[in-house]
Amino acid sequence: MTLITRILPTFFGVLLFLALSLGVTSPAQAQLEIDITKGNLDPVQIAVPNFLATTQTERELGAKVAEVIRADLERSGLFRALDPASFLETQTNIDYKPTFADWRVIKSDALVSGRIKAESDSRVLVEFRLWDVFAGEQLKGVRFATTPENWRRTAHKASDAIYQALTGESGYFDSRIVFIDEKGPKTNRTKRLAIMDQDGESPVYLLGGSDLVLTPRFSPNSQTIVYLSYENDNPHVYLLDIETGRRELLGDFPGMTFSPRFSPKGDKLLLAMSRRGNSDIYLMDLRTRSTTRLTADPAIDVSGSFAPDGQKIVFNSDRGASPQLYTMNADGKNVKRISFGKGRYSAPVWSPRGDKIAFVRSREGKFGIGVMDVDGRNERMLTESYLDEGPTWSPNGRVILFSRGSRSARGGSEVWSVDLTGQNLRRVETPGQASDPAWSPLLP
Repeated sequence: MTLITRILPTFFGVLLFLALSLGVTSPAQAQLEIDITKGNLDPVQIAVPNFLATTQTERELGAKVAEVIRADLERSGLFRALDPASFLETQTNIDYKPTFADWRVIKSDALVSGRIKAESDSRVLVEFRLWDVFAGEQLKGVRFATTPENWRRTAHKASDAIYQALTGESGYFDSRIVFIDEKGPKTNRTKRLAIMDQDGESPVYLLGGSDLVLTPRFSPNSQTIVYLSYENDNPHVYLLDIETGRRELLGDFPGMTFSPRFSPKGDKLLLAMSRRGNSDIYLMDLRTRSTTRLTADPAIDVSGSFAPDGQKIVFNSDRGASPQLYTMNADGKNVKRISFGKGRYSAPVWSPRGDKIAFVRSREGKFGIGVMDVDGRNERMLTESYLDEGPTWSPNGRVILFSRGSRSARGGSEVWSVDLTGQNLRRVETPGQASDPAWSPLLP
C-alpha cells in the first residue's frame, strides 16, 4: 500500500513524502519494553552506515542523511549510534539481507540500510530498511521522495520512523523550535523571535525589529505562532504566520496581557489579563475575538494550559498564599489544587500525551523542572539549577525543553533538554543566548 500525503508548503520548503513497504516486514509493534519514567536505561546499539549511492554528489548527500539520523537517535538517549569505523560489512545493495553475523560481532542490536538516488535535478529518492540484527528480520521499509534541499527534513522523518518501529512510540525529530534569540549585555539586551529545527540547525529570524518579544507558542497546525511584544513599551499579543510572515494584532486589551497559549484545536487562546490590579485567566475565541473570563479570584491567576482533549486547564495561582498549581474545567468550574510539595510552583504545561504536567518549582534559591501526574501525584524533579524555567514538551511527550539562566554578571540563558527519566540532560545548540523555547507538533 502506498501513502502519499498532500504537498504542503512550509517555512523550509516543500516535501513530498511516500511511505512504501519494502519487502516483508514484521508486525508493527514495539520491539523494546521501555518505561519512560525510569532511568538507567541501556541504550539500544544501532548501526547506521552511510546511505548507498552511485555518483559523488549522491554519496555526499547519503553521508549527510546518515549522520543526521545517527545524531537524532543518539540525542534521544535511547540509542547509541555505533562508530562507522567499527563496521565489518560493506553493503553494496540494500535489497539483500545483510550478513547479520558481522553486525552481531560489533554488538549492534539494529541496523539501518539506506540508499539515495537523484531521479532529476528536483527529485531525490531516499529509502531505507531497518533490521533486527539478532532475529535476522526486517522491521521497517520506507521510501521518501523529496527535493535535494530538503534532505535534512527527510533524515528527520527517517529518524522518526526508526524510533517508532523500535520503541512503539511516535518520534519527535521532524519538528521545530521557536525561541527568543538574545544578544548584548545584560543591561541592554535585544530579544528577537527565531525558529530552528529541533536539533538546533537552520536557525532563522522571524521578525526584523528590535522590540522586546516574549513567550512564543505554536498553534496545533505548526504554522502559526502567538507571542507577546512590547512595541512602543506596551504589551500586545500577536499572531504570526511563519510561512507568509503576516502578523496580526489580537486586540488592544486594557492593562497587562501575557501567557498566551492555543487550545488543542487552535481556535481559541488562553490569556492572562490584568485589570484593576488583578490578574485572571481568559479564553479568547479567535473567530469572534470575544473573551470569556474563566477565573474570578482576588489572587493572581496566570499561565493557563489546556489538556490535549480540551476538557481541563492547569494554571498557576497564589490563592493559597504561595504560587501553586491548580486544575479546572474548560469553563472555569471545579477548581482543584494539585501541588502540595515544598516550594513555589509556576509555568505548568500539560503533556501532549495527557498523562503528565510539567512545571517549574523554586525552593531555597534554586529553580528546577519537574513533572507530576495530572492529579498531582508522583511528583518528580528532573532538573535543578540557578534558574531553570519555561518547560515545553516534545510532540510525543517524552522530552522537555527549557531555559537555563546563568548566575554570572553577564547573565544570559541557554536552551536545554531533559527526558522523563531525568538522566538525558543536554544543551541544545542555538546561534547565541536563547530563552523561551516552544516545541512545535510534528510537521505535516
